[in-house]
Amino acid sequence: MVRFAVICASNQNRSMEAHNVLLKNGFTVSSYGTGTMVRLPGPTIDKPNIYNFGTPYNEVYQELKGKDTALYQSNGLLLMLDRNRKIKNSPERFQESKEEFDVIITCEERCFDAVCEDLIVRGESHSNPVHVINVEIKDNYEEAMVGGRMILHLAKDIEQARDLDQEIQPILDRFQQRYPNAPVLHSVSFF
Repeated sequence: MVRFAVICASNQNRSMEAHNVLLKNGFTVSSYGTGTMVRLPGPTIDKPNIYNFGTPYNEVYQELKGKDTALYQSNGLLLMLDRNRKIKNSPERFQESKEEFDVIITCEERCFDAVCEDLIVRGESHSNPVHVINVEIKDNYEEAMVGGRMILHLAKDIEQARDLDQEIQPILDRFQQRYPNAPVLHSVSFF
């Protein structure tokens, strides 16, 4: 069974939607963020809610609900946090993880770059290859849902491969044909 990781900046929206969809479809999956802090929309664009990675989703949910239930219900944050707390305890930072994966799927190019850089810095200790794939997904609730379904299709094709190293490029080519508006990046690194 292929071990997947899905990654966005804050391990809140895009990676958690993909985590949710893959988990419900029986995949072995973890999710992470690559940012230095977890950033969520606040009452104004210049006043985001900022948390440390590891702050439980339920704690953030309760805090935001206490601050302004109407605002955070209308912008979808409470719905998103409710989904997240049913999947895992808290957002995790990829750079702090010691887990190894066969495939890492990021949701934006800067996260792809951060993952590739981190894998280089870690160095190769076990010579286990990992395919790092970026599927560009806008960071809003609706696009995260669409992106989750796209990642599910990609994961199904990857899971069916007999020799992923040989079949990855045709899989990505088919994915790109199916989703021409979702640019894909690919790199191979090692754990």
